[in-house]
Amino acid sequence: MHRSAIAAVLVFLVLGSGSGPIDAADIAAGKEKAELCSGCHGENGISQMENVPSLAAQPDLFIQWQLVFFRSGTRKNEQMQPILEQIDNNDIRNLGAYFASLKPPEGKKPDDNPDLSAKGAQAAAGRRCASCHTESYAGTKAVSRIAGQREDYLVKALRDYKSGVRAGGGMAAMAEVAYSLSEEEITALAHYLAHL
Repeated sequence: MHRSAIAAVLVFLVLGSGSGPIDAADIAAGKEKAELCSGCHGENGISQMENVPSLAAQPDLFIQWQLVFFRSGTRKNEQMQPILEQIDNNDIRNLGAYFASLKPPEGKKPDDNPDLSAKGAQAAAGRRCASCHTESYAGTKAVSRIAGQREDYLVKALRDYKSGVRAGGGMAAMAEVAYSLSEEEITALAHYLAHL
C-alpha cells in the first residue's frame, strides 16, 4: 500500500469518517479510561514493569497513533489486544490528551555510568536522534518522548526496530536508524536517554 494511502487510512481511523462532529478531547474521561492502562503502564503513566514504557508526558498524537497501530494490527501485543476491544475513537483522543497532560517520570537515580552515557550521547548525535525527537528528547506531535524512558524498554524498542519486529510511525525512519546500531550502541543510547 502506498504511504499516502496508509496515512489516509490512519487519519480516518483516528479522526473518524467525517460524518459527524469530532468531539474535543476530554482529559477527565481519558484519566478514567486510563485505569485500564495502569496495571502495566503504572499509576500516572509511570511504568514500574520491565520492558513496559512509561506513558506520562508522551505527546498526545504519539499516544493516539500507537493506539491506532495496535488496533489496526500494525503493532501487536497480547496484553494490549483485550484493552483495545474496550476503546473507541473518542477514548483514543481522550487517552492521548490525558497522558500528554501528565508530568514526565522524575527522580531518576544519578547516572551510575557516565562513560556509557557519553557513548550514548555520541550515538544519538551521530544518528541525529534530536532531529525527530527534539533537542530535549521530549518528543513532539506523533514522535515519542524518549528522555527519561525506562532503560530496559528503550533497549527492547531499539532491538525491535533493528530486527524489523517493529516498524514505527515514521515509515522506515526508526528501522533505518536502528539497523545500523551495534549492540554496544543500543545499550549506550538507552542508558543515556533513560538518565536525561
